[in-house]
Amino acid sequence: KLAESDKNQLLGEALFIRALLHFYLVNLFDNIPYITTTSYQTNAVISRKPVHEVYADIIIDLQKAITLLPDNYITAGRVRPNNSTANALLARIYSYKNQWDTAEQTASLVIKNTNLYPLENNIDKVFLKESTSTIWQLMPSTAGKNTDEGTVFIFNSGPPTLVALNTDLVTAFTTDDLRKTHWIKAITSGTSTWYHASKYKQRIPTGTSLEYSIVLRLEEQYLIRAEARAHLNKLAEAKEDLNKIRNRAGLQNTTANTAEEVLEAILNERKLEFFTEQGHRFFDLKRTGNLDNILSGKKSGWNTTNRLFPIPDSELRVNPNLLPQNEGY
Repeated sequence: KLAESDKNQLLGEALFIRALLHFYLVNLFDNIPYITTTSYQTNAVISRKPVHEVYADIIIDLQKAITLLPDNYITAGRVRPNNSTANALLARIYSYKNQWDTAEQTASLVIKNTNLYPLENNIDKVFLKESTSTIWQLMPSTAGKNTDEGTVFIFNSGPPTLVALNTDLVTAFTTDDLRKTHWIKAITSGTSTWYHASKYKQRIPTGTSLEYSIVLRLEEQYLIRAEARAHLNKLAEAKEDLNKIRNRAGLQNTTANTAEEVLEAILNERKLEFFTEQGHRFFDLKRTGNLDNILSGKKSGWNTTNRLFPIPDSELRVNPNLLPQNEGY
């Protein structure tokens, strides 16, 4: 028989994961079902919900998870969620819904938990498994393995076979930005140069795993709170949060003054801080209405309808209640 504390932990974790998965689904596909049952008969004919209803369900799941999960991590490595993990995702959800008061309050709950989350000031330690800025991370499947991100992003010769960083991103960093010199690596053939993300340094297994895949980290909470405060016209406090991230990167305080300038500076800081991390940049451009402005001139063949993925035909054939297909497909 499971102890009550174990039941609460497992249920809280399940609710958190369900909320996280639906967050990504709703941002990739727009209207989606919200799956809350294991009944295959029910799920086989379920219909899509409007985005605002999906977000309402996500919030309910996260609020419940917060009451069930403990204050501290129950194992080493920050791989089993605690209530701060759920609060961190909830703060993101509130910011995506433009609920700036609650976004500020929820992010503050995580930021103020300095016993668990002092900001990692050494930029070379941010993506190590022991980083104090990490709120939740995924342990590799086997001992000694490191992250899939390292395997995919790192290459030692060119041209790259999988992915490389866009030169527009690389040139967006100022020369004194430590993230440019510590989180990006140039590979040259003598005549051509390519760049790869170097946040995670390990491409192959090591004797002991050195890096876990980070899903939530403290820096996002500072920038969520900065954005919320800028929308609430608390510009001094917004700039203070923004400067926390800038200063850690070796940069001077922001020169932005008006609310519009501060918001633009925060969006730019998010681009430089979260590149190659779980689609942050794409989702930021979507939620702020900048997707077409940025991508129409830079991404070949870009159409407005590309902001969503198509519902897989295999799913539509099995469950016609998922129709209509997303526009453009």
